[in-house]
Amino acid sequence: MKLIKSKYLLIIGFFALLATACSDSDKVIDQITGDVTRGAVLRQLEVIANSVAIDAASNTLVDGEQFAVTLEYQDTEDGALLQDMNVYVSFVDNTDDGADNSVGESLYETVPASAFSTGDRGLPVITYAISAQEMQGATGLSNDQIGLGGDNFAVRFEVVLTDGRTFSAENNSGTITGSYFNSPFLTSINVVCSPSKPTAGTWIFETIDTYGDGWNGASLAVVIDGADAGSIVNSGATGTDPEVFELEVPTGASTISIIFNSGDWDGEIMYTVTSANGNVVASGGPSPSAGVELLDYCADNL
Repeated sequence: MKLIKSKYLLIIGFFALLATACSDSDKVIDQITGDVTRGAVLRQLEVIANSVAIDAASNTLVDGEQFAVTLEYQDTEDGALLQDMNVYVSFVDNTDDGADNSVGESLYETVPASAFSTGDRGLPVITYAISAQEMQGATGLSNDQIGLGGDNFAVRFEVVLTDGRTFSAENNSGTITGSYFNSPFLTSINVVCSPSKPTAGTWIFETIDTYGDGWNGASLAVVIDGADAGSIVNSGATGTDPEVFELEVPTGASTISIIFNSGDWDGEIMYTVTSANGNVVASGGPSPSAGVELLDYCADNL
C-alpha cells in the first residue's frame, strides 16, 4: 500500500510541476509578444518602368522616360494608420572617368494618404511615377554629370504612420523584401543608352552549334521599330560549321533590338552579328545571356 501511495504522490507532483511550468512559459510568451511592435510595408505590385534612357548624341535624358511602380500599403489596421509617404531621390555615379558625381538623397515630395485609392484587397494602393527630368532636377545634376550607361538614380519610399512612426529600407529584413511582400522600399533606376539608329542594308548573322545538331529551341529574336522582324535559328544543317543568315534592315528604320531566347542546350550556342556598315555589333556564347538586349546602344556603332 505504501508503494501505491508513493506512485499517486509522484503523479500528482508531476502534474503540479507541469502546470507551474506552463504558467511560467505563458508568462514569458506574454512578455515577448507584449513587446512586439507591428510595422507597415509597401508591396511592389508591379514595376512598370525602372530605367531611363539617355541620348548618346546630345547627352540628355530622353523625354518621357520615367520610374513608375504600383504599390500596396499594409498595416495592422488594414491601411488606416497611413498618414504620408515620403519620396527621396539620390544618384550613384558609376562612370569611371575620375570624377565622382554621386549625390546623397534628399526629400523630393510627400504624398498624403488621400492620394492612395482602395485596391482589390481593400488596402491603399497607388501608382507612383517620377520622370527622368524630375529625378535630375531633384539631384541638381547637369547633363554632363550623368554618364552614358552605368550610372543610376535611386528612389526610396518612407511611410509615415498616424502615430508618428516611420518605416523604410532600414527596417527591412528578408521576410518583407522577398517573395510575397516584395517590399524593398528602395529601387535603383539604371541610366541606359537610348536605342541607336540602325544602318540600313544587309545584316549578317553567323550562328554556330558546337555539337552540330542545331539550337534545340533557342533563337535570336529581331525587332525593328517595335515590330517582329523574324527569328534567327541554327538548324544544324551545316553541322559544327557556321550557318549564315541575312536580314534586310529597311531604309528609315529608327530602332533595332536583338534578344537571345534560351533553348535546351545553350552551352553549345555561339553567334556573331555584323551590321550593314561592317561593324560586329553583337557576339556571344557558349551559353549566351537570355532575355536581355544584345546590342550595346552606348557604342553608337549600329
